[in-house]
Amino acid sequence: MAEEFSASVAATTATNRKKRSLWPSVLRWIPTSTDHIIAAEKRLLSIIKTPYETEQVNIGSGPPGSNIRWFRSASNEPRFINTVSFDSKEGSPTLVMVHGYGASQGFFFRNFDALAQHFKVIAIDQLGWGGSSRPDFTCKSTEETEAWFIDSFEEWRKAKNLSNFILLGHSFGGYVAAKYALKYPEHIQHLVLVGSAGFSSETEHMSERLTRFRSTWKGAIMNHLWESNFTPQKIVRGLGPLGPDLVRRYTSARFGAYANGDVLTEEESRLLTDYVYHTLAAKASGELCLKYIFSFGAFARMPLLHSASEWKVPTTFIYGFQDWMNYQGAQEARKQMKVPCELIRVPQAGHFVFIDNPAAFHSAVFYACRRFISPDQDNISLPEGLESI
Repeated sequence: MAEEFSASVAATTATNRKKRSLWPSVLRWIPTSTDHIIAAEKRLLSIIKTPYETEQVNIGSGPPGSNIRWFRSASNEPRFINTVSFDSKEGSPTLVMVHGYGASQGFFFRNFDALAQHFKVIAIDQLGWGGSSRPDFTCKSTEETEAWFIDSFEEWRKAKNLSNFILLGHSFGGYVAAKYALKYPEHIQHLVLVGSAGFSSETEHMSERLTRFRSTWKGAIMNHLWESNFTPQKIVRGLGPLGPDLVRRYTSARFGAYANGDVLTEEESRLLTDYVYHTLAAKASGELCLKYIFSFGAFARMPLLHSASEWKVPTTFIYGFQDWMNYQGAQEARKQMKVPCELIRVPQAGHFVFIDNPAAFHSAVFYACRRFISPDQDNISLPEGLESI
């Protein structure tokens, strides 16, 4: 009897072991954390040829000598901004790069080498994104949410002792960069807004197609999910072990879709997918800003268009020809600006113009910053293929 029991246990154990060995190949939960993000970032940036340094810049827990804590936090824990700085020629102008919503600084991996030839490039993960600290998001208004990003960026700037730099922001990062420049124009030499969100308002720029969609039951559900702060990242987390495959499908279909013969290589796609997954699946923090900054349809609740007359920093807008982001809002804002402003469109590029057509994007940035990188700026014409409007 004992022998039969032992044999039964052994058989059951062997069967379970066999099942467990099959389980990881079918449904395996991929863990993530800040350490995983930093490791994935390092793997992605291994493609870069330019030497670089990474650091976690301490922005503290609140203003020095004050009992107030940053970002409505109840914690005294210091916060950190993940920062990557690239080697450059002595005397090069400083270019600070700020990523968009659902992204991190690693999304600029196709641009660092080219830009570092002319700039001292510094890229950051905004607070609550990528490898930066991810405090609990407790903001309850548009004003508090804007302060979350603007104040943390200013503390980072002070910690790095930076001034007189060029500030480049993409999409939501463009919105943050513009709001920062409105509050602290004395630190910014030039503003480069790439596919910038936040200029269009719901009442002035909503298309008839979107208006009709919002009146349908599907539109009502989507609007409810938006106002409930249901973010795309929650889908990735909710799918658990299927999340990485969803991200792989997304990156394969999304990035390089408009590229001019310069699609992502197999290695780039693999490393970017790994990086994107870990940045999306980590603890929810900065992503929860969405409903406070934009209404459904990506219309700003406090549009930059309404602040255009207060603009104090020369600005260049860059949009891809196929960018889904409405550039007409930027065009209207330019009419009200009292500072130099130009708008450049890049062919064969969508919203992620710097991934879709990096060569043309670099040309657009060099042209936008020509007075900082060329002593003979008057003889520089708009590079072929770009469109100035």
